[in-house]
Formats: sequence, C-alpha cells, structure tokens
Amino acid sequence: MRITVPTALTLMRIVLIPVLVVVFYLPYKWTSFAAAAVFAFASVTDWLDGWIARRYNQYSAFGAFLDPVADKLMVAVALLLIVQVHPTKWMALWAAVIIGREIAVSALREWMAALGERARVKVASIGKFKTIVQMVALTCLLYQEPLLGLPVFAIGEWLLAVAALLTLWSGWAYLRAAWPVLGRDERTGVN
Repeated sequence: MRITVPTALTLMRIVLIPVLVVVFYLPYKWTSFAAAAVFAFASVTDWLDGWIARRYNQYSAFGAFLDPVADKLMVAVALLLIVQVHPTKWMALWAAVIIGREIAVSALREWMAALGERARVKVASIGKFKTIVQMVALTCLLYQEPLLGLPVFAIGEWLLAVAALLTLWSGWAYLRAAWPVLGRDERTGVN
C-alpha cells in the first residue's frame, strides 16, 4: 500500500491526539495556548488532506476510511479533555450530542454501505459548516484565556452550542436521506 500525502496528513492527525493530551496536562502557563495550537493545526490538516486529495487526485481506500476516523477521534478526545476540566451540565450535554451523533451517523453510513445505499448518506454542506464551527469552538475552549480583551472561552462555549445544534440538524438530514431505506419492510422490500 502506497501512503499518499493526504493519508500521511491524516496519520499525522492521529499521532497528534496523544500529543494534545500530554500538552493539555502539562503544568505550565503556556499549555492552553499549545493545546489550542495542536488542535488548530490538526484541524487545518483535516482541510488540507481533502484539498490535496481532490486537487491532485490522490485518493486511496485507506485514506477514505482513515480520514473520518481521525477527525472523530480528535474531536472526541478534545471534548473529553474540555468536559473534564469544565464539568458543567451544558458542556457535558453538547459533548454528548456531538459524540453521540458521530457514533450514530457512522453506524448509519456503515449500515447503508452494507445495503449498497452509501450514496444516500454522503457528506452534505451543513455537515461541513458544522465541522468548521465545531473546530473553532474546540480551539477556543482549549485556549481558555482571554485574548485581546475577547472572552475566548465564552465564545467557545457559545460556538460549541451552535455546533451541537448544527450536529443535530445535519444528523437529521442524514436520517431523512436514509429514511426510504430504513422504512423498508425487510421481507418484502416495500415501505
């Protein structure tokens, strides 16, 4: 198997997960900046690997499998770190919504692929917008400190709430797209 540049970027994102955890727990003043920087860098590589794959036609089956796994792992770990340090009911709720939706949509995609209906649940533009909001929110929450007089953490909290709502909306869009298949009678194949 040949490792393409996009796949190498995705593998690097997975390697950055334990780096994020270690940096997050270091006992120095600069760790919140460093954790936010690691997460932001990983987020940029997520965009970059897709851009390179499309621009230079560097697709691979392994990369197509690994990219969403890397994204979900990075987001889930960041959410767990944030909720552990800021264990509020709202933070826990938003994290549960985001992680729960990712598990449900992954299972839905896998099931639809097994039925030969994977094209019905392809990534929609709302999902891409949700990802951008979510990545900015998590970067702000990892950074935690005010910046230039801006309450970065509070901005992150609000953006995470928006991301969770967009998560529900995009999850509903996936479910609605799959519904004709989900509603079929397995014995007759009729809705």
